[in-house]
Amino acid sequence: MATMAEKLAASGGRPSGFDYLRLALAIGVIAVHSAIVSYNFPGEIALWLSPARPVVRAILPMFFALSGFLVAGSLERSRTLGMFLGLRAIRIYPALAVEALLSALILGPIFTKYTLAGYVHDPLFAHYFWNLIGDPQSMLPGVFAHNPLPDYMNRQLWTVPFELLCYITLAALAVLGVKRRPILLPLAALGIALGYGAIKLWKTGAILYVVGPLPGLLLVVAFLCGVAIYLYRERIPCTPAWFIGAVVASALLLTVVPSGDLFAPFTTAYVAVWLGLTNGPRLWFIRGADYSYGIFLYGFPMQQAVAAAIGPWAQTPVINTIASTAAAAAFAGLSWTYIEKPALRLRRPMERMEARWLGRGVKPVHEALAPRPLDQ
Repeated sequence: MATMAEKLAASGGRPSGFDYLRLALAIGVIAVHSAIVSYNFPGEIALWLSPARPVVRAILPMFFALSGFLVAGSLERSRTLGMFLGLRAIRIYPALAVEALLSALILGPIFTKYTLAGYVHDPLFAHYFWNLIGDPQSMLPGVFAHNPLPDYMNRQLWTVPFELLCYITLAALAVLGVKRRPILLPLAALGIALGYGAIKLWKTGAILYVVGPLPGLLLVVAFLCGVAIYLYRERIPCTPAWFIGAVVASALLLTVVPSGDLFAPFTTAYVAVWLGLTNGPRLWFIRGADYSYGIFLYGFPMQQAVAAAIGPWAQTPVINTIASTAAAAAFAGLSWTYIEKPALRLRRPMERMEARWLGRGVKPVHEALAPRPLDQ
């Protein structure tokens, strides 16, 4: 029976499935948002309650689980926590900052109903720049006034604080020593899930049922599940039977099982990693580049801009998804070429700094997530 580790090794540690899955999930986020862009909040609610509910609700936990699996490898290769967190910062922050600035300073003035003076003096304009420190702000003054969803520029950024929380949680678990106590990861994931459910039950007195996407803390659970799969990759089977079972379980947990959201991250994480470990031919658009983050960042602004520029014809889910994906992909290509890829070159000076830290007695953490031998 093949294991996750064997599948990973068979691809030389770089299966193409992760690249395709990242792109598919990023485009999936655009497709889900097309409902609210086209029909405002009633359209979004209708989508969450439709037969597509298990698919659309699986997108974000799969995104976070995939991130957890890949980021765990990054921590394993980093010799210090400073290096690990620094790599996360140069991967996430530059593109996020540029997108936020372009949205506020270029798209906003183009699509606002106010004069430029009225736009920049509105309190929403100043509040929007909290995005630069990871505090998500979705609205800009007077933008997209004639769209079905006015005022919103970056509704997708609500997940950013939870992504940062994922990295902080993983760093804390590394300090606690997950190699010596590998059970910490699944226990942490289960503890967060059950704790969240208990708090919701205490506050509302009802079984958890969420109409929309999984709550942010459960996305953190999905991330930790992805890390746990990486940690136990030599023990976890990677077979079609397990994959089908995880797909069925995820569909049930995300739709009909009472409080199933609490446990859906565990099964969707397996689905995400299994798909990521597939290794088909690499087509030109994934060779040496990762456009998924840029598509995620620019997707919603492009959806709103397309709906405003083209009008009612582009305010239907299918047309909006197609047109906006093309526009977001173009911006993602520019972001990767001129922002993200150059930022990643900072790795070299960071490695030199890390070497100096180690020379001064900083304790390495590169073994924090190394899997334990099967006989221990």
